[in-house]
Amino acid sequence: MILRQILRLSSLFQSAVSVHLRRNIGLSAIVFNKTKELDPVQKLFLDKIREYNTKSKQAGGPVDAGPDFQKDMNESLARLQRAYGEGDLTKFPEFKFE
Repeated sequence: MILRQILRLSSLFQSAVSVHLRRNIGLSAIVFNKTKELDPVQKLFLDKIREYNTKSKQAGGPVDAGPDFQKDMNESLARLQRAYGEGDLTKFPEFKFE
């Protein structure tokens, strides 16, 4: 009985690890390739991500966001502050355990 449970848990663990490794290897293959070795679609995708990253650093926030976006964001933040109290809702909370 115990041996059967151990074997069942080990097979579940093995399948979970294999799925995790396959997923990470598939994603990391794109990252480790050099730009000149990428196919055109992957290169275009990475170029657009890099372009958005530089634009967002220059803009200091979302790129190509108009006044409607800022208005909706301010309304949402005000509604959340009314519901959950005061504080800066754009930052992750700091927890202090004693």
